[in-house]
Amino acid sequence: MYPNSSYYYQWYNPMQCHWNSKSGYDWNPHYYNRNNYYHNPYGNIPLHDYGTRPFVVNIDQATKQNNNYRTALWTGKYFQVTLMSINVGEDIGLEVHPTTDQFIRIEEGQALVQMGDSRESLDFQVMAYDDYAIMIPAGKWHNVINTGNSPLKVYVIYAPPEHPYGTVHETKAIAQGTR
Repeated sequence: MYPNSSYYYQWYNPMQCHWNSKSGYDWNPHYYNRNNYYHNPYGNIPLHDYGTRPFVVNIDQATKQNNNYRTALWTGKYFQVTLMSINVGEDIGLEVHPTTDQFIRIEEGQALVQMGDSRESLDFQVMAYDDYAIMIPAGKWHNVINTGNSPLKVYVIYAPPEHPYGTVHETKAIAQGTR
């Protein structure tokens, strides 16, 4: 494959390459950077807002680990990632974001997805399951209802960010401002 492949050169074996050790990067996919840019793949992920710092995470694990209604995981200048856990029979709540596009991915559970041009006309209705992605254009009324028998685990990408840095809502009632 390579000329003189019997000779050892560091760049021929990327798993042994530590060429950029000042940045903390390592080719090992289970590498844990002590600056908390990456998580320990063998334990729980500390769930908090990592802000605008570089960040790599097992999003499936983080989403399934989250038990709060909403936890901001990463808030940047142009988009935000939040984790959500929707209890059985509950929903995200009918809402519209006039200037924010939204991406929702279901990691665990099933849901009825509703969208429409007005609160009274949710003419788009589709069932969604594990590994489904939902794209919601800015200005569309929408709701996601947990129709399963276990918590619905999703992650949401807002562009631009929708919630303040560090947002954590333990319950839907707290998120809506009522306790």
